[in-house]
Amino acid sequence: MPEPLNDKVRAFWERGPVGTDWRITGAAEPRSPAWFQRVEDNRYANEPFIHAVAQFTRHRGKRLLEIGVGAGTDHLQWARAGCFCHGVDLTQAAIETTRAHLALHGFSSELRRIDAEALPFADGSFDLVWSWGVIHHSENPDRIIAEIHRVLRPGGLFLGMLYNRRSLSVFAEWLKHGLLAGKPWRSFADILWHHFESVGTKAYTLREVDRLFAAFRRRSLATYMTPYDLQHWPPAIAAWMPQRWGMFITIRAMK
Repeated sequence: MPEPLNDKVRAFWERGPVGTDWRITGAAEPRSPAWFQRVEDNRYANEPFIHAVAQFTRHRGKRLLEIGVGAGTDHLQWARAGCFCHGVDLTQAAIETTRAHLALHGFSSELRRIDAEALPFADGSFDLVWSWGVIHHSENPDRIIAEIHRVLRPGGLFLGMLYNRRSLSVFAEWLKHGLLAGKPWRSFADILWHHFESVGTKAYTLREVDRLFAAFRRRSLATYMTPYDLQHWPPAIAAWMPQRWGMFITIRAMK
């Protein structure tokens, strides 16, 4: 039997949560205050719009679930904002890293290592679900989205991000692994699946994301250009690139 995709995804990310690469953390001792600070500085320098999407401080007192806690950088912001925090991740590395990150600042959260395609929570358990750049790594993103809808209370809110297939970042990957590799027939989806982060990575159009969240009664989508999109372009050209070519599609969906 072939190895399940989510097992491969888990093995990849058990090497370390996103944003904790030595090129970011340098010589800092893993999980030390300096190490976590470098992870946080890098995340919000490259993705400052996280704060605009999350609006952490507006959700004080809410019961929050984060799907894919990573290094706990956003999870810490939710705890600081006064949310009652719960978090899940496919990897033990992320759970342990997030637990250490929160403890360093005097916070705690109910953290579990599970596959979010089957969440262990009752219907209507949460006011808010947050997931930033995680769902598209799953074998069945539609199942995770259905679970998010189930565990949100009526009127509850999902906030998050999925990758945009029609982006400069994806185009750059196609140039490298498709055109310049002598295989221009390869699709963007095929390139992403095999060459972008963990195996099985997906990206979507705005219309496809809207369909994924069709069960939510109110939906709002936006695209954001990132430094990852612009890194191979001269600044004079990059300044004219439209936001719709950005790698990130952000989602605000109300149940």
